[in-house]
Amino acid sequence: MHHNLLLILFLLFAVMMLVLLAKKIKIAYPIFLVIAGLGISFIPGIPVLKLDPDIIFLLFLPPLLYEAAWYTSWKDFWKWKRPISLLAFGLVFFTSLIVAYISSSMIPGFTLALGFLLGGIVSPPDAVAAATVMKGLKIPKRLLTILEGESLVNDAASLIVFRFALAAVLTGTFSMQEATGQFFLVAGMGVIVGIVGGNIMYAIHRFLPTTPAIDAALTVMTPYILFLAAEQFHFSGVMAVVTGGLFISWRSHEIFKTGSTRLNMLGVWTTMIFVMNALVFILIGLELPEIVQGLGKHLVFQGLKYGILISLIVIVLRFLWVYPIAHIPRFLFKSIRENEPSPGWKGPLITSYAGMRGVVSLATALSIPIYLDESGTLFPERNMIIFITFVVIFITLVFQGLTLPLIIKWINIGEIDSTIPEDQQRKRIQIRLDVLGLNYISEKYPQEISENELIEFYKNSLQNEISNNQKSFDSVECRDTKKEEVEEYHHLLLEIHALQRKELFKMRKYKEFEDSEIRKAELQLDLNDLKVTGTEH
Repeated sequence: MHHNLLLILFLLFAVMMLVLLAKKIKIAYPIFLVIAGLGISFIPGIPVLKLDPDIIFLLFLPPLLYEAAWYTSWKDFWKWKRPISLLAFGLVFFTSLIVAYISSSMIPGFTLALGFLLGGIVSPPDAVAAATVMKGLKIPKRLLTILEGESLVNDAASLIVFRFALAAVLTGTFSMQEATGQFFLVAGMGVIVGIVGGNIMYAIHRFLPTTPAIDAALTVMTPYILFLAAEQFHFSGVMAVVTGGLFISWRSHEIFKTGSTRLNMLGVWTTMIFVMNALVFILIGLELPEIVQGLGKHLVFQGLKYGILISLIVIVLRFLWVYPIAHIPRFLFKSIRENEPSPGWKGPLITSYAGMRGVVSLATALSIPIYLDESGTLFPERNMIIFITFVVIFITLVFQGLTLPLIIKWINIGEIDSTIPEDQQRKRIQIRLDVLGLNYISEKYPQEISENELIEFYKNSLQNEISNNQKSFDSVECRDTKKEEVEEYHHLLLEIHALQRKELFKMRKYKEFEDSEIRKAELQLDLNDLKVTGTEH
């Protein structure tokens, strides 16, 4: 027990140090962690780690999906439901189909059912890898929404394909009509479980006397409850978690009413998701010795060859799918041409190239049973499938992940749709909120304004803030503010906030200031920082 605990702590510490090193050399940490894990695995004496697929599916997958759903805008998700659906479902099935036929004809001993099994495993791109690689880069909002939306539901489609292919291998029978009907049943009932479960958790948060700590704990439990409830009835746990996350996120303003609750949840989830993401990517690299051992060294070269070919196939298939779905609907329907600006060739290029595979694919491959039946017959080509999956993950994640930022900078893509700049949106929102507060005070407390100095001061501060924001907003509208000027301004604010924190630290030595009041002032500085930097998740 002590040995295992020490190993876990060492792994966590190593992951944190590697993430810091990745930031230092400016490489997206999922890519760096996979490479580092691969390098660490070859160090003599390093314990061989076995990645239990149940740990991924039960421990990591539900909260990662739930967090992604939480920060997904339902309005944007619904607006771009056509390309999201065509990628999350259409491309998964298309990739699975082509990979199935090519692999079954190319790899000795591969049946069509095994080909579909491999296709279902390697078809879904990884959400975290793409989001991390593109973080800080200039990406049109439409593309980010489509990629995030695709990643929310493509795991459900791929896992359903995998489930039916696995059943076909185990039973030796397969019915396309039955599989199609079962797909809609499994996915649809998963959505229903998510809606029902989301409403139950909504009622608990809304009508019971919860505290910020209890609210945060319940939100951590919710994805696991939704996932396990759906899987218990053999429905899609992924769809249940995504649906529940979208529902509760949409209603969050009704159930999480205090700032302390929201800040507490932000801290809990930011830390938890970061640690989980970092762990799963280094585990991919550390898993290689176990995979090679299972395959046998004499078959590694063949597996590497097949893995490279399958990697090229899935990369090319994504291009062949994305460009037509981006432009054919525009050619067929006038309403689309009128309402949606053309993505051109740059938008589909980024969408196509962002198809990096990740930990869900590896966990799915590892979940293939060792034995075909109770008599002890080994599952055919299990080790080869797992090794090919690892090669596909490594090539798409490392090669595409390292080159994607270069391509984005090279093509210099701008916003596709007409959108208001974020700083102007913030000013407009703040003006409307301040006007609402000012009108409320004037209507409900007209007498108190003249009698209560605090209320009068607050009214005047609102008027000043409205005036200052309006002047700032008008000046931004009448001239084109340079990005460098905005960054310089934000840098100045952060420097001032840092100086103010140092001053607060000095104030702890003075008896006239209580620690509780200093902490409140520090919290306000943190909130001011968030206004400048935005909330990262």
